[in-house]
Amino acid sequence: MENPLEQFAIKKLFPWQAGGVDLSFTNSSLCMVITVGVIVIAMLLALRKCAIVPTKKQAFAESIYDFINGMIGETLGHEGYKFVALIFTLFTFIAVGNMLGLLPYSFTFTSHIAAVGTLSVFCLLLNIFFGLKHRGLKYFHTFFPEGLPLIMAPLIIPVETLSLLAKPFSLTIRLAVNMSVGHIMLEVLGTFILTMGLFGFIPLIADMCIIMFELFVTLLQAYIYTTLSCVYLSQAISDEE
Repeated sequence: MENPLEQFAIKKLFPWQAGGVDLSFTNSSLCMVITVGVIVIAMLLALRKCAIVPTKKQAFAESIYDFINGMIGETLGHEGYKFVALIFTLFTFIAVGNMLGLLPYSFTFTSHIAAVGTLSVFCLLLNIFFGLKHRGLKYFHTFFPEGLPLIMAPLIIPVETLSLLAKPFSLTIRLAVNMSVGHIMLEVLGTFILTMGLFGFIPLIADMCIIMFELFVTLLQAYIYTTLSCVYLSQAISDEE
């Protein structure tokens, strides 16, 4: 592959137009479906025979659950435990999607702003929904806290609105850029392995080191994305002004 950016190209596997809207099933869609399938199958296999003394598979699944519980406890407190299913799904979807993207001939959908941005906007809408559900009309104090002079409303409300809208943007750019840069580096070094002949072992070693680092980054970025999502959700449902 001469162009390292070619690996991020969206390819239509099953073209479909409906009412002028492109609903084609793409390579990105396929990798998302595979990611969900891997998570579901892995959890079913790990937890199909639960026991008091857990097997290695069960212990691994439970360790992920405990990890998510700990994350929620630190960011959302006791009120956050009702969001365990949501946060668990979010973390595993991003983490497994990132890791599968490291496999040869796979596609990293988390490197695309459109895919990650849609997920981030969905999280934002959930924050607003749960904020309204938990706090009622007091949620709108987020945009103009009580006690401030009314004359400051034209300044505070736009700033707080932009702050709210910037949250999904920051989540999206952080994840997409980190995943894209790592894959570009892998692709560039991969071309040097073939072109340097006998000395190709040098970029090969570098490529292997970057792959190990990228594996760490995939989990780290999933952790950061999920933690920040928890923090934003905490701010939405918090009764503190």
